Amino acid sequence: MMNNKKLGIVYIIMAAFFFALMTFFIRKAGNLPTMQKAFFRNVVALAVAAVMLLKSDEGFKIKKGSIFGLTMRSIGGTIGLICNFYAVDHMNISDANMLNKLSPFFAIIMSTFILGEMAGGFEWAMVVLAFMGAMFVAKPSFNVEAFPALIGAFGGFCAGTAYTFVRKLGKQGERGAVIVMYFSTFSCLVTLPFFIVGYEPMTGRQFVFLLLTGLAAAMGQLCITAAYTKAPAKEISVYDYSQVIFAAILGFLFLDQMPDRYSIVGYVIIITAAVLKWRHANSKEE
Repeated sequence: MMNNKKLGIVYIIMAAFFFALMTFFIRKAGNLPTMQKAFFRNVVALAVAAVMLLKSDEGFKIKKGSIFGLTMRSIGGTIGLICNFYAVDHMNISDANMLNKLSPFFAIIMSTFILGEMAGGFEWAMVVLAFMGAMFVAKPSFNVEAFPALIGAFGGFCAGTAYTFVRKLGKQGERGAVIVMYFSTFSCLVTLPFFIVGYEPMTGRQFVFLLLTGLAAAMGQLCITAAYTKAPAKEISVYDYSQVIFAAILGFLFLDQMPDRYSIVGYVIIITAAVLKWRHANSKEE
């Protein structure tokens, strides 16, 4: 029988797989507006969170003092989601996933301002190393081709900010289902006007892929929530980078996408920075 840490690792790898599937389904949905895709992704997550809260003893009750944090998490998460979807539509899905995985390093930066948690010299060195890796993935050339990569990196920044507020809300004792519900509702309200105004008719195939996008995202959320209830982030978070591997495999097998050598160098640098940060965090607790 597996212990909690091993279960946590299994759950976080499952979450990585489902989130990679989400980006794959986004791409397979074809040439539809980003806001249309984002709306469908959040509607399914909203339904799942609503069912979880309906079954809970506290229902939809929000803890006093959580509204500001929930709103800021939702703003950052919504912008990050839209940026990530745009990048997925315009880049190799493995590249877009890797740029989104800069979020833990941005969280280190934002934790200084939001939580007052000062990072040490080693953590800052890992942030610099990760950004060096991002340059290999983005390959900035200051022309229109670099724009999706910049959007993807900005999405990582917004996601990192959102995760910092999730941590703050967790410290305040707010429930995970409430955070997901608030974020999903907020995102649906933001994307709905764009969805209505810019709506493009979908084929049955596209509609199915959008529903699969939302389902994969919801499964990913459930798995990652389960992972962090089984083991602390410092012990298992590095396994979340398996999402990039899953995305690269899906892109290669079904989308004829192959990361170039510069992207692969960038992957190695960013994942190395993540592993070193993870090992350093664990060594401090020993």
